[in-house]
Amino acid sequence: MKFLCLPGAYGSAKNFKVQLGPLAGELEKRGLATFTYTQGSHEVEPPEGWEDYFGSRPLFRFLDTRHGDNFANLRRLRHMPHSINAEDSMRMFQNTGEGEDWHQEVWRNALNDVFKTLEENPDVDAIIGYSEGAMVGASLVVEEARREKETGLATNAFPLQFAVFISGSPPLKLEGENRVVCQLYDEVGTVIDIPTFHIFGCDDAFLLSAVALYNVCDPSNSAMFDHGLGHIVPRDAENVRMLADILEELIPKADGNKEERELKKYEHI
Repeated sequence: MKFLCLPGAYGSAKNFKVQLGPLAGELEKRGLATFTYTQGSHEVEPPEGWEDYFGSRPLFRFLDTRHGDNFANLRRLRHMPHSINAEDSMRMFQNTGEGEDWHQEVWRNALNDVFKTLEENPDVDAIIGYSEGAMVGASLVVEEARREKETGLATNAFPLQFAVFISGSPPLKLEGENRVVCQLYDEVGTVIDIPTFHIFGCDDAFLLSAVALYNVCDPSNSAMFDHGLGHIVPRDAENVRMLADILEELIPKADGNKEERELKKYEHI
């Protein structure tokens, strides 16, 4: 299985290759996967006070944030009451940008950039995304399914068959003339039906967003793993071993699903 790797905000392909290195190396050693790395097209400077947190420059985002301080909006999630459910927390967050007409253009451009990367790498059949990269990846899966349903054509020779989301957020969709909204389970139900694996930590300040993403995935095709830490890509030996053991079971199943999907496409011929 060939993974396209999508880093988090204020990340880069180079830095994500280091972050994901222990797990990717273990999966390659077991003959389960290969990896290609991409990054956002918008070079950014880290927020004030976080200059040394995100690693070596240059740093990038998938989203063009020149119109507003999206990092400040994200920080609101850190202070959500523990009693609130995942969907309500995301609704409170998304209202920060209501009525701003630049959001749709930013989001279209971000998705189109990643679709272009997929077209340039037709052997990719899975994604692994961290933080903002997981949100973009989840939205990509939903948009790919929508486009295939409308046109009958897949983006690649094989559509995406498997997704690994690390500290993710639910997919976004365009709504009306100027809104971009989260797709939430209590509003839309299940929107991702391919196999997914959700990695998060119980100490993650953004845990509710990861839960909201899990909730819109098909529960019969989803698995989750709590590494017990914060908003990070786990790199310690114990967590890497356990994650690799789980993926050693999940990846062959996803490959099997790919073959079943391909057969169904030709059943009517």
